Amino acid sequence: MIAFDASKCVGCGQCVKVCPQGVIVMRDGVAAITDVRSCMECGACRLNCDAGAIELTKGTGCLVAIIREDILKTVPKGTGCGCGTDTTKIPGCC
Repeated sequence: MIAFDASKCVGCGQCVKVCPQGVIVMRDGVAAITDVRSCMECGACRLNCDAGAIELTKGTGCLVAIIREDILKTVPKGTGCGCGTDTTKIPGCC
């Protein structure tokens, strides 16, 4: 799960630049989450946030999602991870 502490955000926009899923946008000078379900918890935003405004509480990212969405383009953005119990999804990728 990803969370922001808006009081710590300095508005640099680095998290927006590094997010492979486009989950983060800038609103009124601070970062905001657009669709938490699309977050694959890769940690790029947290690692690049010098202000410490981003907290990532679970997950390690999903290389499978990057491959399926960005390289192979076999699934729409935000759907490539397949975490869950649905048998059509890839189990345990996140």
